[in-house]
Amino acid sequence: MDKLKMHSPNLTEGNIAKLAELFPSCVTEARDEHGKVKQAIDFDQLRQELSDHIVDGSQERYHLNWPGKRDALLAANAPIAKTLRPCREESVDFDNTKNLFIEGDNLEALKLLQETYLGKVKMIYIDPPYNTGNDFVYSDDYSVSVDDYLLYSQQSSEGKGKLVANTESNGRRHSDWLSMMYGRLRLARNLLKDDGVIFLSIDDNELSNLIKICDEIFGEDNFIANFVWEKRTNRENRKVVSSRHDYVVCYCKNIYHSERVLKQLPMSEKALANYKNPDNDPRGLWKSDPATAQAGHGTKSQFYTFIAPNGKKHELQSGRCWLYTEETMKKAAEEGKLWFGRDGNGVPRVKTYLNDKERGLTPETIWFADEAATNEQAKNYLKKLFDGKSVFDTPKPVDLIEIALRLSTEKDDLVLDFFGGSATTAHAVMKLNKLDKGDRKFIIVQLDEPCAVKSDAYKNGYKKVSDISIDRIKRAAKELSKNTKDDEMLDLGLRVFKVDSSNMQEVYYQPGQLRQDMLSDTANNIRPDRTPEDLLFQVLLDWGVDLSLPISQKKIAGKTVYFVDGSDKHMALAACFDLDIDEAFVKQLAEYEPLRAVFRDAGFANDSVKINVEQVFAQKSPNTDVKVI
Repeated sequence: MDKLKMHSPNLTEGNIAKLAELFPSCVTEARDEHGKVKQAIDFDQLRQELSDHIVDGSQERYHLNWPGKRDALLAANAPIAKTLRPCREESVDFDNTKNLFIEGDNLEALKLLQETYLGKVKMIYIDPPYNTGNDFVYSDDYSVSVDDYLLYSQQSSEGKGKLVANTESNGRRHSDWLSMMYGRLRLARNLLKDDGVIFLSIDDNELSNLIKICDEIFGEDNFIANFVWEKRTNRENRKVVSSRHDYVVCYCKNIYHSERVLKQLPMSEKALANYKNPDNDPRGLWKSDPATAQAGHGTKSQFYTFIAPNGKKHELQSGRCWLYTEETMKKAAEEGKLWFGRDGNGVPRVKTYLNDKERGLTPETIWFADEAATNEQAKNYLKKLFDGKSVFDTPKPVDLIEIALRLSTEKDDLVLDFFGGSATTAHAVMKLNKLDKGDRKFIIVQLDEPCAVKSDAYKNGYKKVSDISIDRIKRAAKELSKNTKDDEMLDLGLRVFKVDSSNMQEVYYQPGQLRQDMLSDTANNIRPDRTPEDLLFQVLLDWGVDLSLPISQKKIAGKTVYFVDGSDKHMALAACFDLDIDEAFVKQLAEYEPLRAVFRDAGFANDSVKINVEQVFAQKSPNTDVKVI
């Protein structure tokens, strides 16, 4: 039986595989640092294949570069031996909810999600550090372990966190920020569906750099808009200019995938009030729009004197032309589709019927405070939600993210936010689900960033920002559950995970380096502090199975079996990590015909049972993929 690899995917290997499909002659073999043969690319051969399109080193070309870019790319592509450990005690309705919260470094979390959620996320919203001098933290050095790197570089000390303030005095300030964002955005793009959209909040500090790296990662053609959000309505006492706005930059995965990348916004009561029917038109409610356009847009056939049905002549104003040709205008008048005022002598206007129109408003590039709310309103609301306690200085308004959700998601879509902060995105998803009876799911990722000892959050009992995030989701869920009928099936639960070291001992990853005196250790290649449920979720990650699927337990022949997404037959996965598994148990389990089955490599009663497992499944459940850890 094959073993699961139990680490995040190596994206470089994936890139080599793609090149191999296009240019098989460029694929060769080389030895890695352990002396093992691996696939590699012959760049000299690749240059020959692309000889007409190669840009030599000194040749001028347009591209974005900064110190550390290459390292950022290598770090993003490199696999990691990490896992997501379930945390039931901090979760709500763990067994049934489809909402996920991940505590830990978002670069590591994004790597771990690559296989499971590749091409499955419809909308991403992030509120990354604005790099104002004291809000940006980073720790992306994978040449050594993160903890060792931070310690020896004096960026942390034992027990005091792992964050580095990217202060104004750091000459690499923009480069560090670019390196931090670059790898994360590359990984995030992989998770978007082909019609997926990403929204990124930012201010003037890094706006230009953000657009440049997004142009490179998503493609210039996939830029949708740079929305301006009115974040405050009062004037600041600044030395030079009072800033009243931030930005929400928007890109899509593939602008050519669908005709309308963003949906229209719901029509407001104010907009609907414009539709009336003073002449009892049988086609229903309508509003009138100008029947003329700017002359520069017109053709010769759009310049004429229009004669109304009552014989009145209507001349064009200077610089204007009619919307349609004379023949089309006459036909519209005959059909009652033009409005000449209540007395019939007014300037002709075109009727726009509510029933003929998409029930929505085309989004505009300015999001005003009366619709998207302000920072101050968001802060006050969060304080009220936390019983008058101040826990977060700069939360985004729920209304702001709700606009982005309405523009980009359907009722059953998956939403990701990997700079979770105060978890406004989760709140907005649950709120919108309640409003439109939706079933959107969210994945929120937040670093276990320590709260400053002197901060209000710390004084109010929150040691980490992720603690605030989780509590905010629970409080929002409690608030939204009020006046919610049981039959509405609103998912207000939360399945919490924490990024941690792999469940597997180091020997699992380097079996070729075993010495004779180490062989006894291989009998149990699992870390002693890990539970069967820990193992289950690392298996799900490795196999690319949805982490939000329902999980149940069943006793079969005295052994504990985990069933994922079903308990009768044909479930997504069946896992048993018990010891002393015999052939009778294997035969009973095979009767369930799971799509996948996994066991501990050292869990079988003897070698004979282990050898016969695949044969048993081949007879009773031939479509089951069987593996061990």
